[in-house]
Amino acid sequence: MQNQSNKDHEDDFDGITFEVVEEEHTETGKVRHRGIYLWPNLITTAALLCGFYSIIASMSGQFQQAVYAIILAALFDGLDGRVARAIGAQSAFGEQYDSLSDLLAFGVAPAILMYSWSTHDLGRIGLACCFIYTACAAFRLARFNVQIGIVDKRYFIGVASPLAAIIVICSVWVQKDFAAIIDFNQLWIQAVNAATMVIVGLLMISNLKYYSFKVMDRKRVPFVIMLPVVLIFAAITYNIPVGILIVSVIYAFSGIVTTIMSRKTA
Repeated sequence: MQNQSNKDHEDDFDGITFEVVEEEHTETGKVRHRGIYLWPNLITTAALLCGFYSIIASMSGQFQQAVYAIILAALFDGLDGRVARAIGAQSAFGEQYDSLSDLLAFGVAPAILMYSWSTHDLGRIGLACCFIYTACAAFRLARFNVQIGIVDKRYFIGVASPLAAIIVICSVWVQKDFAAIIDFNQLWIQAVNAATMVIVGLLMISNLKYYSFKVMDRKRVPFVIMLPVVLIFAAITYNIPVGILIVSVIYAFSGIVTTIMSRKTA
């Protein structure tokens, strides 16, 4: 029986083929699946393409296009998981592929964007700060993979990589929009940008808890709760990059409050 099982595994990888074989543990034992689910992985590939294009655009000095590409990648990243859950197409392959796509789109692309925009003038220091961001994104995604099914779904541990990318790209976006008023080539601003990359990177690998919004409370709330929501949307509409940056930064530091409150109630 063992020899037959080994032969079956060898047959899965015979010749020059392009096939994925996954083993899933069920109540009746191990079930083997060939192939991948099309739609979730197609959306993940679109996010990967956006991250790749953002890198090319940053290296070509097309910073606005690089920003838009990462935003589009974030939209695709939020969509692929929901599509997979909606059609029952979740798989281990999809989880790993999504993380690799996230690393490029939210770990590498934002770092290259910031380096090309500002920190390259700091030389090796600017390069090191951007690399710290990328390395922290890789650590965060690897930790997320090994903690699937272990941590509380209500919370992220550390800032999610898409949000970290949004903070970085909105910083560049705001600076680009106000470049006619303020000289962002000043050394102190470049130093702030470099420090931002390090701080955001460290927040990704921190143990701070962030509400994930994956488990929504369906209870009714007072109507007045909608007022601050409307005000936030109004502020974002008034100046989109500034509004998104402010909301993102507030959320990034909200993890401190969430962590303290969870410890008090534990």
